[in-house]
Amino acid sequence: MNGKRQIRPSGALGSVRYEIRGRLARRALELERLGHEVISLNIGNPYAFGFRTPETMRLAMIENLRHSEGYVHQKGIFPAREAVVMQQQDRGVRGVTVDEVFIGNGVSELIDLCLRALLNPGDEVLVPSPDYPLWTAAVNLNSGRAVHYACRPEHGFVPDPDEIAAAVGPRTRAIVVVNPNNPTGAVYPRETLAAIARIAERHHLVVLADEIYDQILYDDAVFVPMATLVENTLCGTLSGLSKVYRACGYRVGWASFSGDVAHASDYLGALELLSSLRLCSNVPGQWAVQTALGGHQSIRELTRAGGRLHESRRAILEGVASSRHLRLVPPRGALYSFVEVDGERFGEFDDQAFALELLETKHVLVAPGVSFNFAPRNFFRITNLPEAAVLSVVFERIEALLDARVADGQPLRAVDTPAKLRSR
Repeated sequence: MNGKRQIRPSGALGSVRYEIRGRLARRALELERLGHEVISLNIGNPYAFGFRTPETMRLAMIENLRHSEGYVHQKGIFPAREAVVMQQQDRGVRGVTVDEVFIGNGVSELIDLCLRALLNPGDEVLVPSPDYPLWTAAVNLNSGRAVHYACRPEHGFVPDPDEIAAAVGPRTRAIVVVNPNNPTGAVYPRETLAAIARIAERHHLVVLADEIYDQILYDDAVFVPMATLVENTLCGTLSGLSKVYRACGYRVGWASFSGDVAHASDYLGALELLSSLRLCSNVPGQWAVQTALGGHQSIRELTRAGGRLHESRRAILEGVASSRHLRLVPPRGALYSFVEVDGERFGEFDDQAFALELLETKHVLVAPGVSFNFAPRNFFRITNLPEAAVLSVVFERIEALLDARVADGQPLRAVDTPAKLRSR
């Protein structure tokens, strides 16, 4: 070491996992550099699969570039915030003004800011399991403690309000609701959401509703905005342009606050302070918000019968139905399927070992279920963004791998990989 000390990362990162872009994704890049074609199903990035942002949004951004060269208000430009208010009002949410809307660099930044403005060391936040892992990570990184409430496959991945109520403790400050859900695709019934709202009101908890997939629905699924059900406590609704409008790279999200805003002035002031410290969020993308929310909702053409997302989802359902090893709660919304492997047929099934062997031998990249703070080790998540024909090939490769493991009677374990991969 020549007398030099190793630079160590923050210990706070010990509780953070984000395998969606982690070890497996890095190995996939290595395989691609070696000339292999990898089917990457780990990230819900529409652009990577040929989807485009609506042209009207691109034009709105281009036409306003001359107004995008300086800082803007820390909460965002007025037309964007006003468009969010109008959308919320159209959905039946009362009492929202532009003062309660914050524009951020995607929902990801706003998740961090909302929790940083709220939590003191040791405070608890109720988070679903499985979850989008940024929620758990952001709670932990902001000195809080994520307490997971179960969303079980036997219940369609819909949480049980009684179990949520039992998880509330003296340090609980907030409850996170992800609907439509990532990673499971569950769309929560009104009755469940109303029960969660009553729990939050009874215990004076902040409700943080992650609704980034609000218009990505299949068949007869109905989306109920959480803010229409919360009245006597604060409700923060988080959404953005990334998924519904296929504009991940614009990095534009928003948080709008409703419900008992009168008793949240100090908290909203703290959130504005944090927003001010980062000066403002990306300005060019904000000019697309008004056009997006007020214009033609092209997502519906993609999710209805015959649309590309609908047909890709159908290919996943058919792939699982024809498998001897897989099960699936049909996703009713969002861009993912959370697939279960019949672990009893493989002894001690390990989702990470499965994902690595699938990548090494079949060149398919999936996200193991453990990545989503989920205890069972026989699940994996895939996105339904590829064409249906590609997904059919994916399930043929998965079935071939699982068939081979059943035939040789060996537990599914990771194949030999370079030492540099194993050490990461």
